[in-house]
Amino acid sequence: MPPASNPIAGTLFHACGGLCASLCYTPQKKIRAWSWETYWLAQAAFCWLLLPILGAVLTIPELGSVLAEAPKAAMLRSFALGALYGVGGIAFGVAIRHIGFALTYSLAVGLSSVLGTLLPPLLAGHLGSLLAGHGGSWIVGGVLLGTAGIAVCGWSGWLKEGDLTKGDAPTTFSARRGLPLCILAGVLSAVFSFALAAGQPVADVAAAHGAGHFQGNVIYLFSNTGAFLTSTIYCLFLGRRHRSLGEYTSGGAATLGANWLLAALSGTLWYCQFFFYGLGHTRMGAYDFSSWALHMIMLVAFSNALGLGLREWRGCRPRTLRVLGLALTVLVAAVLAIAYGNYLGSAA
Repeated sequence: MPPASNPIAGTLFHACGGLCASLCYTPQKKIRAWSWETYWLAQAAFCWLLLPILGAVLTIPELGSVLAEAPKAAMLRSFALGALYGVGGIAFGVAIRHIGFALTYSLAVGLSSVLGTLLPPLLAGHLGSLLAGHGGSWIVGGVLLGTAGIAVCGWSGWLKEGDLTKGDAPTTFSARRGLPLCILAGVLSAVFSFALAAGQPVADVAAAHGAGHFQGNVIYLFSNTGAFLTSTIYCLFLGRRHRSLGEYTSGGAATLGANWLLAALSGTLWYCQFFFYGLGHTRMGAYDFSSWALHMIMLVAFSNALGLGLREWRGCRPRTLRVLGLALTVLVAAVLAIAYGNYLGSAA
């Protein structure tokens, strides 16, 4: 018996996931004496390997039987798509170096929101019938509105960079290199939504064994470990190239211990975003594919709202703050539209 739908509760769980996502890379700012690849692989070990295993063991009844009964093809597809998602994360980080955070964030996340939401049901052949039902137009409108809000957030971030750098143009800016990487990051980040959809047959088996709303945790055994494999290969390559592999054990005990704790915190927050994503997704009902858009929109909204709270926008012109206020208003409207569309679909 499938879990009962409750789009309002599902939206609240997605909000918890979006909040965790907006916080997950904050600990990186406190890392000392570690190269980027050292930190990235350490946090990846938690969010893409250790915690998915622990989460599945603690929340999936009869896990051994679930894995024995589940279709192996679904496991392999989810793993392979997760590995592609890992490539997208790397492309995102490199794109930031060339075109800055604001442009990368707005283009990549906006593209991921649209593709990751609409393409899975489209390729499955039932998007048209879903959107023709009660609330379908609200879902489409909310997704498009959210994409527009993400774009306006990118504009406000662009203005912010100009305000705070006082007109000093970054010498590393390169649209020729950054934009293709940004598009690649957006497309491959959306692939994680495909990885979750590909693993749904495994989750269905878990649900039959009583996993209920926690059924999605079994998918992360495959989607997340695929991303971990890609990240491990790239980080070990950089570690050997930069001779930074020894950083995991060298340095003072206090710095080393703090770095590992910060990496663990970062990885835990990243994993929690999809732990709550799963709890929200199983409650959305007929329009559960809209979960990806809700997650992306809330991630952007919380990231910018937290930036305001942390005074990262201090010193910006009033015009920049007005654009940010407009962006947040549009994002909130998008969340409400998608939630209302899910409510109508569930009621019908």
